[in-house]
Amino acid sequence: MLSRVEGLHILQSSDDELLDLLAAAYRIRRHWFGRRVDLNFLISAKSGDCSEDCSYCSQSRVSSAAIPQHKMLPGQEILAGAKAAFTRGARTYCIATSGRTLAKGELDVIRCVVPEIKRRYPLAICTSPGLLNAETAMQLKACGVDRVNHNLNTSERFYPMICSTHSYDDRLATLRAAREAGLSLCSGGIVGMGEEAGDVVDLALRLRDVRVEAIPVNFLQPIPGTPLEGTWRLTPQYCLKVLAMFRFANPQCELRIAAGREMHLRSLQPLGLYVANSIFVGDYLTTKGQPCEDDHRMIDDLGFDSGVHVTAAGGDANA
Repeated sequence: MLSRVEGLHILQSSDDELLDLLAAAYRIRRHWFGRRVDLNFLISAKSGDCSEDCSYCSQSRVSSAAIPQHKMLPGQEILAGAKAAFTRGARTYCIATSGRTLAKGELDVIRCVVPEIKRRYPLAICTSPGLLNAETAMQLKACGVDRVNHNLNTSERFYPMICSTHSYDDRLATLRAAREAGLSLCSGGIVGMGEEAGDVVDLALRLRDVRVEAIPVNFLQPIPGTPLEGTWRLTPQYCLKVLAMFRFANPQCELRIAAGREMHLRSLQPLGLYVANSIFVGDYLTTKGQPCEDDHRMIDDLGFDSGVHVTAAGGDANA
C-alpha cells in the first residue's frame, strides 16, 4: 500500500526514471484491466450561471470567461447525446449540470430520460449533479443512474484556496450520500492549481480511503476569465508521474485521464494510457477535446482495445 512518503518520492523523482516508473505502473494496470481502454462521453446538460466561487471553473460566479450558457437541456437533447456516446464507442455516458445542486425540475428531467437511455443503449450512466443529500441520491439510483461524479479536486489543506462557498466536508458528505444510496463513486481532482506535491498525494490517498471506483485526473486548463487564468505549472513528465502515483495508490480503480490531457501531455498522451485505463472522447464541459478519431487511432496504435477500431483511411470502422 502506497505511503505518503512513497507518493512524494514518485512526484519528485528524476525525469530519467520516468520510463521505469511507467513500466512499473503498467504492470499494475495490465493486471487489473488488461489492454482495455474504457471510453466516457460527457454532455453539459446545464451550463454556466453557477453560484459557487470555484476559482478553476469557467462556469462559476467569479468567472468572466466567454462560454456557452444554457438552462437544463430537454430530455430529447440529452437522449441525442446518449446516441452520440454510443456511436463513439463510449461505455459510460456522463450527464453534468452546473450549479450548487439539482433543482427539482432538473432532477425530474434526469429521472425521465435515464430509463429511456437505458432502454435504447447499453450505456452506464454517470451524473455530476453538484452537492447531494440522501433523498436526491436515492432518486438518482431509483431511475437507473449507476454512478455519481463529485470531485474532491484537491487536498483538504489546499481546498480553501480554491473555493469558499462550500467546504471539503460538503464534498465528502455528497460522496457518502451517493454511497449509501448504492451508487458507484467517481471522484478525482485537478492538478496544477498551485498546490504542493504533498496535496496531490493527499488527494490520492483520501480517494483510496473513500474507496471510489473511478478517478478522473484533470490537469488545469487556465481558462481566460477565471481567477487561475495564466497559471501554468505543469510539464508532460510531471503529469505522467501524477498518473503513475494515482495508479500505485489506487491499483484497482478506473483511472481516467480527463480534461487538460491534450494541453499538458501533448505528444506524450499515448504514454498516459500505459498507466490510466480510461479517457473521455469528445469535448469537456466548456473546452474542446481532440477529435474522437484521433483518440481511437491512438488506442489502436498502442495495441490497446476500446471496442472501436479505425480504418486505414482514418474513419471509424463501426461508427
